[in-house]
Amino acid sequence: MENKEIIKMESVKKKFYVGKPNELTILKGISLSVKKGEFISIVGESGSGKSTLMNILGALDKPTEGSYILDGLNMQNVPDDMLSTIRNKKIGFVFQTFNLISRSSALSNIELPMLYAGVNSKERRQRATELLDKVGLSERAEHMPNELSGGQKQRVAIARAMANNPSIILADEPTGALDTKTGEMVMELFHMLHEQEGKTIILITHNPKLAKETDRIITISDGLIVDEEEGERNGV
Repeated sequence: MENKEIIKMESVKKKFYVGKPNELTILKGISLSVKKGEFISIVGESGSGKSTLMNILGALDKPTEGSYILDGLNMQNVPDDMLSTIRNKKIGFVFQTFNLISRSSALSNIELPMLYAGVNSKERRQRATELLDKVGLSERAEHMPNELSGGQKQRVAIARAMANNPSIILADEPTGALDTKTGEMVMELFHMLHEQEGKTIILITHNPKLAKETDRIITISDGLIVDEEEGERNGV
């Protein structure tokens, strides 16, 4: 595993309604570094600032103060119109609610990020087919999301996150809508991507049991990192 930092945040603050009487500071000075190929979890109660932090990590938003370097790029200097390109190429998103396009087949959902990236149709189809096979759903290629179980939907969503071969996978409560057994299966997929493909994975979760499966657990409370400990898989 390389020791290169893929994420470096220093004194990141995020404020809303800046300069107004109801100004809110959600992140109060977050400093965080993540090495390439690391699997970390970020845990915290509702309202702790996890979602705001995730939005900044995922280049969906920018800090109000502080610096965020993503894979060598200073995100403060990136024009807004370039953010979507960076997200599409560098980050794969997996959400609790799957976020699949309901009128598109499993295969077409996986092709979508490649379509935005300008990949030709033959390559898109080939890559999407390979990814569907990797998550064990080859026989569901033409099924619509409403014909899939929750676990199958999440596996399609993970395959879609991998479409453009991003360096980072950002998973927000990826097992939150699934039963325990299905959730374990989804976690095994993340472990496979981490161990076999060297992906950097950031798991945002309420679940301490899932957090323990990662290399490092970062706890956030009231907009600050309050604890950092090794997970049970560190060094495995």
